Amino acid sequence: MPPGTIAVVTPPASDPIAEDLLRRLPASPDAYPQKIDLTALSVLLVQFSASAYQAASFLDDRVLGPGSKGAWLPVDRVADASRAAANLRPVHFIFHTGHVGSTLVSRLLDETGAVLSLREPLPLRTLADAHDVLARADSLLTLGQFDLLLTTLVRLWARGYDATRCVVVKATSSAGRLAVPLLAAVERSQAIYMNLRAEPYLATLLAGPNSPLDLRGHGPERIRRLGSFAAAPLPALHGLSLGELAAMSWLVESWTQRDAAKRFAGRILVVDFESLLSGVGEGVRQILAHFGLPDDDRVVSQLVRSPALTRYSKAPEYAFTPELRREVLRESRRRNREEISKGLDWLEGLARSDAAVAAIVNS
Repeated sequence: MPPGTIAVVTPPASDPIAEDLLRRLPASPDAYPQKIDLTALSVLLVQFSASAYQAASFLDDRVLGPGSKGAWLPVDRVADASRAAANLRPVHFIFHTGHVGSTLVSRLLDETGAVLSLREPLPLRTLADAHDVLARADSLLTLGQFDLLLTTLVRLWARGYDATRCVVVKATSSAGRLAVPLLAAVERSQAIYMNLRAEPYLATLLAGPNSPLDLRGHGPERIRRLGSFAAAPLPALHGLSLGELAAMSWLVESWTQRDAAKRFAGRILVVDFESLLSGVGEGVRQILAHFGLPDDDRVVSQLVRSPALTRYSKAPEYAFTPELRREVLRESRRRNREEISKGLDWLEGLARSDAAVAAIVNS
């Protein structure tokens, strides 16, 4: 098999929905690659719309409903169809360390009318997992196959509507580990990388009722990644308290951010969420300029007055003002004081035995 090709042993049977989506794929984002199955080497295309993109907080299975139309197609057919795509827009990225305002920024970009925002597409997570094991015996993909999938997805993400000047893909937090291969593969892409300092990050993470599940769920991948960075020996994941687990998450994602920002200086704009909230106008202007979007006073003024700044970005039906965020953090610091201290102590202890950790903790 030639490098960079993908064969499907038993391709799914053709059907009218599949053929219609494949026909529309080169010209319109309305045929959306919602999921990749690496075992079957197939792509789930679904029928989408501009309003559906704008409404979706996450482009995962929650966007599918009883009325959704879609079909699985072999990767090679989707890749072939994508090569006919024309009038492609620049594709930029939002990477982040988790719970640091990335969805808010994505929604503000929506309001410019010039951006098609793709929030946390599932295939990006699949690619990140696949990239972790490339060249290992348990990899389902060759390097050529991975590159073909990456190229195909970026080309499909680049399709826009008439008013679209660029597409901005907001990754999941853990998919930040794909920032380097993505930006290396797409030379025109710019990115912002959002983060918080350690203490407000821990207070934020520990405020949520689902934090234990979230932190434990991402824990194995994150501590493996941290082990590849850090010189100091790491404790067993199961021995970490919740606050230490949050601190480990902050450290590995901050390390990933630092390495990506050093490699692509000038192409990655580092954004501290608290600094952004304390000066929304200037912060928004910098982000717009970085993505090559109009950043005049009229546009900035419009975004500074946006209702998105007073709503919970992941579920806009709920109010969430900056004042309410401060109150949530005050309560978290009171309720989780012991775990926050454990997490910060864990970081300081690791920094004493590892100069690279100290550089991140003290930056």
